Amino acid sequence: MPAQPRVAVIGAGPSGLYAAAALLASEVPVDVDVLDRLPAPYGLVRYGVAPDHVKMKSVIRVLQKPFDDGSRVRFLGNVRVGEGGIPLDVLREHYHAIVHASGSSVDRALGIPGEELDGSHGSGAFVSWYCGHPDFVDLDPLLDHPGVVVVGAGNVALDVARVLARGHAEMAGTDVPDRVLETLRGSAVADVHVVIRRGPEHVKFTPAELRQIGELDDVQVLVHDDGVLAAGVPEPEERRQKQNLALLTDWTAHTPGDAPRRIHLHFLRTPVRLLEEGGRVAGMVVERNEVQDGKVVGTGEEETFEAGLVVRAIGYSGEPIPGLPYDERNGIVPNDAGRVVDGDRRVPGAYVTGWIKRGPTGVIGTNKHDAVETVASLLDDLHTLPDPEYPDPDSVVERLEAYGIEPVTWSDWERLDAEELRLGEARGGAERVKVAELGEMLAAARGRTGAPAS
Repeated sequence: MPAQPRVAVIGAGPSGLYAAAALLASEVPVDVDVLDRLPAPYGLVRYGVAPDHVKMKSVIRVLQKPFDDGSRVRFLGNVRVGEGGIPLDVLREHYHAIVHASGSSVDRALGIPGEELDGSHGSGAFVSWYCGHPDFVDLDPLLDHPGVVVVGAGNVALDVARVLARGHAEMAGTDVPDRVLETLRGSAVADVHVVIRRGPEHVKFTPAELRQIGELDDVQVLVHDDGVLAAGVPEPEERRQKQNLALLTDWTAHTPGDAPRRIHLHFLRTPVRLLEEGGRVAGMVVERNEVQDGKVVGTGEEETFEAGLVVRAIGYSGEPIPGLPYDERNGIVPNDAGRVVDGDRRVPGAYVTGWIKRGPTGVIGTNKHDAVETVASLLDDLHTLPDPEYPDPDSVVERLEAYGIEPVTWSDWERLDAEELRLGEARGGAERVKVAELGEMLAAARGRTGAPAS
């Protein structure tokens, strides 16, 4: 076994940071570099958790712990691996093993006519926009129409609906970037239609998320289920589903009132096509469904929702990692307990964790078990892995510079973090305000706030 193994973790989201923590906790001393293409850590917690879910973001206190021991774990942000950055083969020359924790970021498509129109977005892009991801600062969704359609039966669909239905004054107390807040301030959205293919007994919402939309100020929740709940549905065995049905049943008694905004839950509806006017989305046509012998089948009856914005929240898929095998069907890198496999052959020194390992399932905490399993595999393999050609920790930084990459260190991130806290204080009522534009993030990280950065 090498005297001091070196491991790179690509991806500073929950899966990557749980892997770094597991490596740090091992009996074998391991030096770890956590690489991320963005200047900020925390991945999905920073860019996927809704701005008003402050409690959920508190997991950051756990995720940052590996960096408390700066002697063994190093953050190298602003590092792109692969196209436009350092090639994976070159990076391998500096480490005994590499753990890929790149997640699943591609929005699944509905596969219906009109999906390419302006005003039609995947939830990954839309959520990234209001969470301040630098790749989506220019998304500029059109909120000038009173109607919006959100497609999906999970928590992400509820997040999108809730953010659009909240008053901008409430969102001002969150970390949304100023540009997002201004867009929400000018929003004309009054009716958010959540379209769900199956019945109310099948939704994937957590009760806490569902309950939240019923607690919004000046927002009314209306359930459209074609009388399914009134007719009675078999009582589910799962406690979560029982709680959801109780809430939904209560809401079926709601009749349209004078609330300025409404969230409509439309069950047993399948998207058929998007309508177009002037090159942009003007509405969605759906087919009404019914349940026959436990299966959802279309009735042929159509219904139209007028809308200027459509957001599909129907799941994600991974992206191939150049240099590694890829399972197109499942959207993952093929693996055995985290070890990357190509057919019957293991790929030496290559490991995966998180969504790119198992697919986009589970909650943030699910990644911890995933990471522990992958790290156990890696540690078992250490004695079989050859020493890297360039084992000196400084050599990888020099190599990155040769590719025109100036890494963002943990100290740099702390400067950016401090700037966001300052902006939150200046807004008043917000803990922080995210810096979203990449150049501004780098400028703040390097102590050059207000100056252009590259």
